[in-house]
Amino acid sequence: LVICLGQIGMDYDLNYDPSVSVYSHARAISLHPYFELVGAVDLSSIQRSTFEKHYVRPAFDNISVAISQLQPSIVIIASPSETHGTIIDEVVSQGKPKSILCEKPLAYNLAEALKMVDTCEKEDIALYVNYIHRADPGVIEIKTRIENSEISAPIKGVVWYSKGFLNNGSHFFNLLELWLGSFVGFKLIDAGRLWNDADPEPNVEVKFERGTVVFLSAWEESFSHCTLELLSQSGRLKYEQGGKFITWQTVQPDPNFSGYKILNTEPEIIDNGMNRYQWHVFEQLAASLVGKHSTLCTGRQALTTLESMHEIIKER
Repeated sequence: LVICLGQIGMDYDLNYDPSVSVYSHARAISLHPYFELVGAVDLSSIQRSTFEKHYVRPAFDNISVAISQLQPSIVIIASPSETHGTIIDEVVSQGKPKSILCEKPLAYNLAEALKMVDTCEKEDIALYVNYIHRADPGVIEIKTRIENSEISAPIKGVVWYSKGFLNNGSHFFNLLELWLGSFVGFKLIDAGRLWNDADPEPNVEVKFERGTVVFLSAWEESFSHCTLELLSQSGRLKYEQGGKFITWQTVQPDPNFSGYKILNTEPEIIDNGMNRYQWHVFEQLAASLVGKHSTLCTGRQALTTLESMHEIIKER
C-alpha cells in the first residue's frame, strides 16, 4: 500500500518508459516480482484517478479504510516528513504490517522520530527509511573498495548539497555513515540560512571514523546541486549529480616529472543504477525480508543519522 501519490509515490516516472526509468514507489512495486501493488491512499481525487487508471488498483482517501479493506503486509509512507509520525500511528492502530518503508528524513523533530522507531520496534514491525543511494550497486561497490582498502583511509572529502541539510543533506550524511563509519564530531564553519524557513543549511566539517568531509550548501532556487568528492592516498572518487555519474582515479607516476605522482587522467567509470534507483531499494527490501544481507537503511540507523545532524543544527 502506497500512502501519498506525490512525486516519489507515483509522479516521478509516470511518463517515462518503465524499461528504462524506475523512480517511484508505485512503479517499482508494480514491476518487482517479489511484491504486489495492492492500492494507494491520497487526498487528491485527481491523483487517485490517475493511479487507478495507470495501475488498475484501488485508491482511497482514507488510510484506515484502505488498511481495513486491503490488509497490506507492507506500507509505504511517501508523504511530507512532517506527517510521518501521525501516519505511522494510524497505520499501527489499524493493522500490523510486516514492514513500513518511510520517506526520508524520518521526521524533522527528533522526539517524533524516536517515537516512530520505538512504536515499530514495540509492534515488531520492520521500519526502513528510503535513503535510495544505499541500495545502488555503485554505492555498494564503493563500500566494498573502502572496506578492502582499495580506497584507503583516512579519507577527506567535500559534499555540495542544496534544498536543506535534513532534506537533501541527509542523503549524503547517511551515505557517508555507510562508507566511512559512525559520526565522531564536527566543526561548524557557517550557520547558513533556512531553506523554506524550516530546514537549516549550515556549512560544516564533519568527522567520521574513516575520514573528514566538509558539507557546503548551494542554492536550490538557482539549480539543484548534490555532489560528492572523496580524496584518498590511493586516488580520487567523484560522485556527481546525485550518483548518476561515479568515477574513480587511481594514482600513477607522473610521466613528465620523475619522482612525482598524479591522478590517472583516464578515470574508471563505476556502473550505477540510479536510473532505476527505486527498483534497487525494493531489491534490498526483498533481501531483508527473507533474512539476507541488506544495505537498506533501518529506522534505527536513520534515527542515528538524524541525532547526529541535530547535534550539528543545535549549534547554529
